Amino acid sequence: MARAARQLELAGVFASAVTPRRAKSQDPDFSGLLDLVDFLAAGGVRGICLSGATGEFLDYSIAERQRMLYLAVKRSRVPLIAGVSHSTLAGALQLADEAIAAGADGLVLMPPIFYPYTQCEIEEFYLQFARETGDAVPILLHNLPQCTSQLEIQTVRKLIDTGRFAGIKDSGGDREHFDQLLELKRERPLAVFSGADHLMAHALANAADGAISPSACAVPDLVVGLAEAIANGDEQRAHHLNKRLLEFVEWTNRFPFPVAIKRAVELRGQKSSPPLTPLSPENARRLDEFSTWFSGWWKNA
Repeated sequence: MARAARQLELAGVFASAVTPRRAKSQDPDFSGLLDLVDFLAAGGVRGICLSGATGEFLDYSIAERQRMLYLAVKRSRVPLIAGVSHSTLAGALQLADEAIAAGADGLVLMPPIFYPYTQCEIEEFYLQFARETGDAVPILLHNLPQCTSQLEIQTVRKLIDTGRFAGIKDSGGDREHFDQLLELKRERPLAVFSGADHLMAHALANAADGAISPSACAVPDLVVGLAEAIANGDEQRAHHLNKRLLEFVEWTNRFPFPVAIKRAVELRGQKSSPPLTPLSPENARRLDEFSTWFSGWWKNA
């Protein structure tokens, strides 16, 4: 049965959430996820993105991803964007259909993962996805070239011009590419979100609509405070908070993603999960150093 389209304000800070796991298990910890949803909402985020790259969605079945979203929608006091990326169009469509039925407020989708694809194939993938999914909720493109094919500016322009896509989350970390998206935003309706936290202050100061932030899963209060300071023109506070954010990002970049973010979430009193693959002895020691640093750094915020 068709449902009325839902309106989501595509602006502000959305936390890109980790996925808590049960101890000594491959299974998601559903109760831990619900506690994390509460924690993020209390931290002031505009919304939450589930089953994105920060949530390590590749390690969960479609059924597990559907269950997590269903429970989170029932619990959350803020809008939820569902990551529906998959290696196949059929898988992405199944995830999207279930997310819309569960009550997700928006969808975010990478190009098909793992294999490289041409821009023409990526364009066709997105067009068929949008035709099948319809317009019940906004659809965001997701550029994450570290993990899948690059979404080039010309491809983004073509897709946005169809009217079927509301915007893009750019996690590539390339400032020039991001600035090209901002230029595109000046030409046509397009919501542009930063997904690379080292560029967040630059993005928000230059009319980006918001951020879908991995760091906001661990330090939502810091990231929200930064966004508010920039919006209010408080340059001194924005500089101070961005300096702190960059300190955190510099530490997290020393580890495979999102190992340090998950540890920080745990140190904030939330359930998380250990690294999914073994760390080198050097990085294992360094993660202990990070834990000590983060505990003191956050306590003295």
